[in-house]
Amino acid sequence: MSNTGITIKGVSDGIFIYVEGNDYEKIKEALEIKLRENIEFFRGSKLIGIEGEELTLDIKTEIMLLLKYKYDFVLMKDDTLNQIQKKIETFDEHKNVTNIVEEGMTKFVHGTLRSGQEVSYNGNIVVIGDVNPGAVLRAKGNIIVLGLLRGIAHAGLGGNKNAVVAAYSLLPTQLRIDDIIVRPPEGDSHYKYPEIARVIENKVIIEPYLPNK
Repeated sequence: MSNTGITIKGVSDGIFIYVEGNDYEKIKEALEIKLRENIEFFRGSKLIGIEGEELTLDIKTEIMLLLKYKYDFVLMKDDTLNQIQKKIETFDEHKNVTNIVEEGMTKFVHGTLRSGQEVSYNGNIVVIGDVNPGAVLRAKGNIIVLGLLRGIAHAGLGGNKNAVVAAYSLLPTQLRIDDIIVRPPEGDSHYKYPEIARVIENKVIIEPYLPNK
């Protein structure tokens, strides 16, 4: 099974992926097109390995994050995957750090939110999918998006400055925590690493989930 720059092979123990080139945006686009063609078949697959003559460890890491968090791939162990898994485990550990994400009632939204759609909730909101431009999220608690956040996100409604906004790709048209508004810099429109936004000294600070990149 192949697509531009991507070859996906099913073997007895799982899935093997070969990648041509080193342009992550083109690789990501080609990979997502291929996966969407058979999304239910690939979801939850075991990833045996990923190789490419021009791939760097950072690009492999980004591909692994995409496969693990958006398509529920299971990462199998080898030397390269062990290095990547360490970075991904850092991502997981941040979900349990005290004073970053507080527990509470949570509303789960499955699927992509499109322009004009709004979700409001008195607790936390977790979106398992993307939030497109024109969509709006409002929560008294935290907002977590396991996908691309490109719409409007307002966390901490009613005075909760301990709330956070986190996303696989954090590129909102407007981000607000309590009454503090921030707009991301223009032109920064490509995926890097999952990020988290929180209030520090009365300012919204956006930080990577993988600070040791």
